Parts: sequence; C-alpha cells; structure tokens
Amino acid sequence: MPKTLVVYYSLSGKDTESVSKELAAALGADLERLETATPYPADYDAAVEQGKREAESGFCPELKPLSHNPADYDVIVIGTPTWWYTMAPAVLSFMRKTDFAGKTVAPFQTHAGQPGHVISDMRKEAKGAMLFSGLRLEFGKSGLVSPKSELDEWIKHLKELG
Repeated sequence: MPKTLVVYYSLSGKDTESVSKELAAALGADLERLETATPYPADYDAAVEQGKREAESGFCPELKPLSHNPADYDVIVIGTPTWWYTMAPAVLSFMRKTDFAGKTVAPFQTHAGQPGHVISDMRKEAKGAMLFSGLRLEFGKSGLVSPKSELDEWIKHLKELG
C-alpha cells in the first residue's frame, strides 16, 4: 500500500471530519486537519458571511503549520466541505502551496445538496498529480444522504492503488 495522507478542512468538525477519519482508518493513512492561522468568528452568521466572501473571491487564508509533510506521501486524499459551489478557502490555500508532482491526489467533498464545481476546481489545483476519481457525498441534518456504498466503493478502489 502506498504511503497515504488524508488532509481535510472542517469548520464544524462534523461531516467532512467524520469522512476523513473513516478514510484514514480504512486506508491506514495519516490524518491532517487544516486550520487557518486566524480562526473564523465564533458567531455562525459572521463565519458564514466571511466564508462566502473568501470563497467567491478565491482568497487563500494563511494556514497553521502542518504536522505531516505532504512530500513524504505517495497518495494525498483531500477533503473539503462545499462553500459557495467550490472548496473551502483553507483547502485552496493548501492546494496552491503543495507540490503534487508524482503524487496521486484523490479529492472528496461533502455538500448539503448543491455539489457545485468543487471536484473540478480541486482537480485544476492538483498540478502535476495523477488524479483519482473524485467523491461527492451529500449530508443532511440527520447525517449521510448519499448511499454509504459510494464511500465504501471509493475506499475499495483507493486500496487497489498499491
């Protein structure tokens, strides 16, 4: 099995984080949560408004240092929630600062019914990478809406990379 890192951003610590943890466990991968150097406001509405402005403008916030070096991995699984039809700004920052040459990048997104163009945006940012199929998972108030089999099948194919 190639050395794998699961990198993700999650503002709430719910959907994207739960999928990332499941992926890391299933793949025997290391796990890295992206954190912005300046946290988003604690007030939900203020955080949403700031996130909207950043996502729509392509803003790349400064990130806290990573505990894992992406250069040490063969496969990088990258997860993001959907923010205004694209990836979260923290994920954009990570992707723009990471050299993906010679690596396999497997993007996934969580969304609440409007997947937008997240996966194609992530694929464009993974310059030099071999691209693995993207995964879109829909969540609702009561949890995963997409069939669990989609995630299970994606994990199965990731395991076949070795």
